[in-house]
Amino acid sequence: MRTVNAASAASEPRKPAFDKANLALRVGSALVFCLFFFTLLYFGEQAWAKLTWLLALSAALVLGVREMVLIARKGGNQPSVIAASITGLGLLLHFYLMTEASDPLPLWLVLVLGGAVIHFGALLFRKDPLDHALSSQAITWMSALYLGLGLGFMQKLFMFNETTLANSNTGARLILALFLIVWLGDTCAYFVGSAFGKHKLAPKVSPKKSWEGAFGNFLGNLIGAFIVRAWICTQWSVVDAIAIALLLGTVGQLGDLVESTWKRSAGVKDSNLGVGIPGHGGILDRLDSLVFAAPALYAYVHYVHGLN
Repeated sequence: MRTVNAASAASEPRKPAFDKANLALRVGSALVFCLFFFTLLYFGEQAWAKLTWLLALSAALVLGVREMVLIARKGGNQPSVIAASITGLGLLLHFYLMTEASDPLPLWLVLVLGGAVIHFGALLFRKDPLDHALSSQAITWMSALYLGLGLGFMQKLFMFNETTLANSNTGARLILALFLIVWLGDTCAYFVGSAFGKHKLAPKVSPKKSWEGAFGNFLGNLIGAFIVRAWICTQWSVVDAIAIALLLGTVGQLGDLVESTWKRSAGVKDSNLGVGIPGHGGILDRLDSLVFAAPALYAYVHYVHGLN
């Protein structure tokens, strides 16, 4: 019969299944966001709501760019917060102004002007040594494109006014579907991974993530997609719900791993360098899945459902 040393067993700390204090913070800050979020979605067809959404995404973009720059500076690079923010905000404004009838701020113009700001601005105004000029300007570009395009497609989704997917307020319904499917997946991944996670998903990138958590994520995505089909986008078929759940679940988890790769390469545990969301980490920790999922959802409703 195998015996266990009681003293050694007692001395080994038991890891709690769930961090209750952190969970309380997560829920509290999420409730504050939800109040703003659902109010905005309810009035989604109003012009002021679309402008407010643009301003909210603009704030998220600037804070996200700042976090990326601070992470990059840990590695000795000197990307520009100002240049990346200007270029990223230009991308957001492009998606806000673009309609089927007109495109007053075309994408090519945003990229040309952004390139001038990033490269000529660094040449004329920055006094940093040239040792990291190439990598610094490349990270500035990446920050602008990563957040500008990802959040830009969230703006584009919110701007939809067609009634193809539901009786009204199509853009707000699509944004609600995006957040519900992605964040319900994140929530299920957290609980399933905490309770059952044993097999590491990507130990070099994120030691806490497990295959069990990844499957829990897909389960949450599927539950979210069928909730959306039942009450939000009622014209989605069963095939739509399954396809969108798997699509957003896949790109969302890959987006999470991408951000974890950046943080690990810089020796940073959390992205909230300076500004954080209580219980949720930094802005990038909340956006890493969404900035990949938003273009994927747009591509699906555009090519499958014909929305423009």
